[in-house]
Amino acid sequence: MEGLVSMKSSASSHPAAIGSLPRRPTFSIRRSQVTLPRVKRFSAAAASIRAQQPDTMDASSAAREEPEIVLKAKEWEVGMLQNELAESQGIRIRRQPPTGPPLHYVGPFEFRIQNEGNTPRNILEEIVWHKDNEVHQLKQWKPIYTLKKAMEDALPTRDFVGALREANRRTGLPGLIAEVKKASPSRGVLRENFDPVEVAQSYEKGGAACLSVLTDAKYFQGSFENLEAIRKIVQCPLLCKEFIVDAWQIYYARTKGADAILLIAAILPDLDIKYMIKICKVLGLAALVEVRCCFSFLP
Repeated sequence: MEGLVSMKSSASSHPAAIGSLPRRPTFSIRRSQVTLPRVKRFSAAAASIRAQQPDTMDASSAAREEPEIVLKAKEWEVGMLQNELAESQGIRIRRQPPTGPPLHYVGPFEFRIQNEGNTPRNILEEIVWHKDNEVHQLKQWKPIYTLKKAMEDALPTRDFVGALREANRRTGLPGLIAEVKKASPSRGVLRENFDPVEVAQSYEKGGAACLSVLTDAKYFQGSFENLEAIRKIVQCPLLCKEFIVDAWQIYYARTKGADAILLIAAILPDLDIKYMIKICKVLGLAALVEVRCCFSFLP
């Protein structure tokens, strides 16, 4: 007890000793704010940020990576802008899987975004994503200049709109567009012993004004070979029923005997539709625009 009393009295008799102790320095750390592009339809499930180590990379490697990083960043921004533009026009089909910004996009941080939107939300979106990849590969195989060259030997187009009008004048009923289709994603194979030319001939004999030929291979088991074969046999104008996502497809359809092409408003922004219609006029093709409701006609 005497020891405790002695310590207490000693501490009270020298109050200045506490104030003379060195104080711990106080640091104020201000983090730079990272602003992400606003993407309405982006649903992020998780995000991970990890700091880069710039001193571990030499200046030459950083200089080599910078142009590629900038290019990827611009491509990402354009893709997001296209999706936002489509959304403003009521389009609900995303043209490609959304991805996060490329590496090094936000300065000293590497930003990776994992999200549940990397899978298609419906069958139409799945088809469109597949078609984007498919067309990208086909463009490598057949550049557009080769298609323009091939069109010099292509047969002249038939009057698709004129055939529908003539059928209406002759019968008093809307002109019929009959569809040559082997399968569909919802119903599977519609006819096992499918002969596209035979089906087309039966439609023509039955009074169809025009024929619609499915050319998508993966989901509808169609082909451009079917379109070419039918073109040689029937006299009806032919609609190439394809999921058009790139102007390249219009040129390709023209070389395969199409007289008209289908443009689906649900997967194309208005500017793309206008641009593609102009291409059709130059190539002598009719453009059939598919809409889901009357509100699609509103500006």
